[in-house]
Amino acid sequence: MKLDVGLAVEGKHLPNIARTAQAAEALGFAGLWTSETKHDAFLPLVLAAEHTQSIQLGTSVAIAFSRSPMVIAQTAWDLQDFSEGRLLLGLGTQVKAHIERRFSMPWDAPVARLREYILALRGIWQAFQTNGPLNVRGEFYSHTLITPFFNPGPITHPEIPIAIAGVNTGLARLAGEQCQGFHVHPFHTPQYVRDVVRPAIAEGAERSGRSIADVELATSVFIITGRDAAAIAEQRERMRAQIAFYASTPTYRVVLETHGWGEIGEQLSQLAKRQRWPEMTALISDEMLRALTVEAGPSEIGAAMRERYTGLIDRIAFYLPFEPGSDDAFWRATIDEIHRA
Repeated sequence: MKLDVGLAVEGKHLPNIARTAQAAEALGFAGLWTSETKHDAFLPLVLAAEHTQSIQLGTSVAIAFSRSPMVIAQTAWDLQDFSEGRLLLGLGTQVKAHIERRFSMPWDAPVARLREYILALRGIWQAFQTNGPLNVRGEFYSHTLITPFFNPGPITHPEIPIAIAGVNTGLARLAGEQCQGFHVHPFHTPQYVRDVVRPAIAEGAERSGRSIADVELATSVFIITGRDAAAIAEQRERMRAQIAFYASTPTYRVVLETHGWGEIGEQLSQLAKRQRWPEMTALISDEMLRALTVEAGPSEIGAAMRERYTGLIDRIAFYLPFEPGSDDAFWRATIDEIHRA
């Protein structure tokens, strides 16, 4: 099992990327991830690639449907070349409202569209690598024109791993069928991963003559820890509020239904519509909190992660900010413990 770290992308984040990436590599993190919420997911990785040598660099995730496959293909190609083969391309669909109303892009048949998107990326990359013709024709995407003036040409590491993110089984099956990785949402439980995600990935893999071992599962983990009881109690309530927010989203209902908590999800959705946040938090029981988080003292977090995820998830990151120079002893010990798995 590998321990990764997420790059903070709040505020004026770009000036801090080089320092953060170098610190993460020096501590021994396996990978460094960017997300795409308030800022672009790819720009920070250019700086991270420039200032590191070995740590893997990935998007967790970049939004696919807000861009043409050609745009992603060019960006990923350049990053893969610049990082000397360290890119892990993670893609997500987002949801209909954001694609249509925030990005003003089309939304329909997301699983079928994303399958074609992945195939389009590979077709474009093949044309780049071989300087050959471009012939991608599908229901959603068509790329049939590339001339030498617009073709960046071959690179040393042309095989770019693609991972996708999802919650429901359709995207998990697609990951098994077409991808090298799958990002499990932080809002998850081991039972959900075991009973829903992994069987769906295995089913998709079988369709393509592959196995689930060909797909690397990654996730971020809600953790509750602290230097004393008061700090742990405070973190516990922060996580309870975070879980209430995620659990109110109908898309994530499958996680709750795995445990028989679907009715609670419906209640949370209704409360969210009326912005009754304190009442939402009160619905997250200690039982739910235990299932959806890992709670342990700082010195036990690594062992707790190994116990919870060995054989289930291949690489994890903590749903915690990483500050270079802060808690280095904790991070170093935790990395050592987790990388033993």
